[in-house]
Amino acid sequence: MAAVLRPERFAQAAAPRSPARNADTIRVMIVDDSLTVRTVFSRMIGREDDLAVVADADTAEKALLALRSTDVDVILLDLEMPGMGGIEALPRLLERAAKAQVLVVSSLTQDGAEHTLTALSMGAADTMLKPRPGGFNDQYRDALLAKIRALGGQAQESETDGSEPAAVPLRRRTKVPHVVAIGASTGGIHALNLFLHRLPREFDLPILITQHLPESFMPVFARQVEAAARRQAVLADEGTNIERGRIVIAPGYGHMVVRRAHPGVISGTGTVTGLAHHRATSGCMPSVDPMFESLADCFDGHVAAVLLSGMGRDGTEGAGAVARAGGAVFAQDEASCAVWGMPRGVTESGIATAVLPPEQLADAVIAAAADEAGGAAAWV
Repeated sequence: MAAVLRPERFAQAAAPRSPARNADTIRVMIVDDSLTVRTVFSRMIGREDDLAVVADADTAEKALLALRSTDVDVILLDLEMPGMGGIEALPRLLERAAKAQVLVVSSLTQDGAEHTLTALSMGAADTMLKPRPGGFNDQYRDALLAKIRALGGQAQESETDGSEPAAVPLRRRTKVPHVVAIGASTGGIHALNLFLHRLPREFDLPILITQHLPESFMPVFARQVEAAARRQAVLADEGTNIERGRIVIAPGYGHMVVRRAHPGVISGTGTVTGLAHHRATSGCMPSVDPMFESLADCFDGHVAAVLLSGMGRDGTEGAGAVARAGGAVFAQDEASCAVWGMPRGVTESGIATAVLPPEQLADAVIAAAADEAGGAAAWV
């Protein structure tokens, strides 16, 4: 970095910072054993009028102590620290700061991916790759601040005019789903785990998942999904069969799309995955929209499209295609979301079949698949 850092300004670990500048300021705690990282993050955040570092700590033990007297909205958490590690500390942090969201700052190593995804499944909301020395540039700063603002609630609030949202019309009749497709982003891994754990073993509809994650995390993510769901989970490739009892996951470097299998190709549903690399409207890679749109076409609307916690509006256009084809659209409710962005898009557009917490969404999908009348009325 061009500027000279002065770590001595931040030498007192877990020391309370200046109070929030106003009621709308997002209060941040930094938990990292690296003085350099704490210093850089403090400088980045401290320059923003709407953000304030209210505490930092070089160990999880000091962070827990600081939380006794300091209210925070967002915690930046390193996972590998002396003493109590981040994974061990996470449940205690979430319990002590019940209203705070945790952003895990992770390395690129496989071990880092394992630990990070474990933390996300336990309730951490999002992850940020920790750059190598010299990588704390303007682009990294902008991404970090955007995540903090989203987790602190400002991104969601800025998209409204302050009025109360209109009542959500629930669609009463949908086609019986033959496939389940799930889109998720920030906060979505924890919600996804709750959803998958709720599905009984006998529920064997094919499940497709597009989760916004770094490409390097995807193989580990697939293994963790397989363990949580108690069924096979694979990363999509060209020609991957869509079969009952199987989960197929977008690989991270391309959009997962679905097409009819060529003659002679063995596929339990007559469909296979493909990969697309065009720029999606949402700007996400992979994007939920191409998955939903291609499924709506290939399965003639016999789709249960599920949108879990996440920033932005990825999935709204694709969910619209599912709804127009007669399929069901399920959205996570605001209260249970880390960031109510993606589910909000379909909720406020009026195409949501039901808006519920993750476990109840699973119940709703199970009921819709079992109801040959296609009736959402069985559980709305």
